[in-house]
Amino acid sequence: MHSSFDPRLLADFARYYGFHYGVCDPVALVKDLVIEMERGLRGDPSTLPMLPSYLYPVSAVPPGKAVIALDAGGTNLRAALVRFDEKGKAIAEHTQKTHMPGTKGQLKAQQFFDEIAEVTTPLLKENPHVEGIGFCFSYPMEMTKDADGILLGFSKEVDAPEVIGKAIGAGLREALARKGVKAPDRIVLLNDTVATLLSGLAEIPADGGHRKGPDIYGVEGGPVIGFILGTGMNVAYPETRIPKIGFDAPKSPQIVVCETGSFHPRYLGRLDEEFDATLKNPGKYTFEKTMAGAYLGPLTLYMLKKAVQDGVLVFRKSGELLAMQNLQTKDLNAFMHNPLAGEGPIGSLFDRDERDALATLVFLTSIITERAALFAAAAVAAAVEKTGAGYDPFVPVRVAVEGTTYMVYKGMRPALESYLHTILSAKAPRSIVVSPVEQASLFGAAVAALSK
Repeated sequence: MHSSFDPRLLADFARYYGFHYGVCDPVALVKDLVIEMERGLRGDPSTLPMLPSYLYPVSAVPPGKAVIALDAGGTNLRAALVRFDEKGKAIAEHTQKTHMPGTKGQLKAQQFFDEIAEVTTPLLKENPHVEGIGFCFSYPMEMTKDADGILLGFSKEVDAPEVIGKAIGAGLREALARKGVKAPDRIVLLNDTVATLLSGLAEIPADGGHRKGPDIYGVEGGPVIGFILGTGMNVAYPETRIPKIGFDAPKSPQIVVCETGSFHPRYLGRLDEEFDATLKNPGKYTFEKTMAGAYLGPLTLYMLKKAVQDGVLVFRKSGELLAMQNLQTKDLNAFMHNPLAGEGPIGSLFDRDERDALATLVFLTSIITERAALFAAAAVAAAVEKTGAGYDPFVPVRVAVEGTTYMVYKGMRPALESYLHTILSAKAPRSIVVSPVEQASLFGAAVAALSK
């Protein structure tokens, strides 16, 4: 059995089935995204809902302030006192972590809020004069004008059905009162994408960290965009006009959550559509399925199986690949970081004399990754375009990024940042700083407590 490595043939195969990044016009893709964003902001039919957060980010985090930050998502609930030093950098103190209420058995609504109050009460008693509570609640919510959030539903891990439909901030305030603790005037709810944006205000210097000396001109910082590329993907940015809620404030923008994963790009191929049809939510989160960690492994497996079926990828144990029910993204990533080791569910399929077949598989996987990076860069670029910023060389647009797919997936980060630079600088130089942020949910929640 022989399989020769032929890059031209492989590129043609990817183009034929529509998943080669070369079939995409990045400028047109960004324009498509911006048009959908504008439709969503007007309340017209759109794949992008463009959700108002009713949060107005501070231009700079005031030093010397202290708040309580809560982070609820997945299996854990975290609480901390967060102080901002003289440079506005966030410092977490007395951090506590416990299980997410409702993950150890079903809870009534009052029990659910009481468990959250249980970790919040000691921090409030020791620090009664905090500026407020910021609460990153990473479940679907409808935000309200008073910065509360009405819960729309839980993931399967949390069993507290009575909480659905209730205001989370108001429920926490009532639970604190039952414990005899006065809550601060502000309890601010936000999701993880908004938290990532706000953490960028605290973690990324106004100049992007490039300034070496003093600034005698007092240049203020530019906008911050929040970008998540992990298990899922999303973008949030500051918007000055939201016609569907009558918001028009050129000097005081409001954070909008795009829900970018639901965008339906024109640059999808037949295999994308076939793969989508195999999932539990066909037709939904189409953009997310091309790039997020929940899908990259399974999507790549589906496309590799087609390569085997078409005779493009030939090796002795190809039947075992065709029989694989799933390929987790973390296993594919581990393989791509060390493909010559012959380990894992993919690497172990190739014999030592099948180097060309192994190269074929890595090459095809890299094409899929490259397209994912291009699509992700377009999502960020569209938000940058909506801000209209980045042309002033002293005022970069700061992109705060959170997520393991961006951070550790083989080839993703350098390709994404390269595409972003190319797209945004096609007509004129743009000043952009892309920076991962640590503890985004916790620090973002802290900044939210200080937002307007």
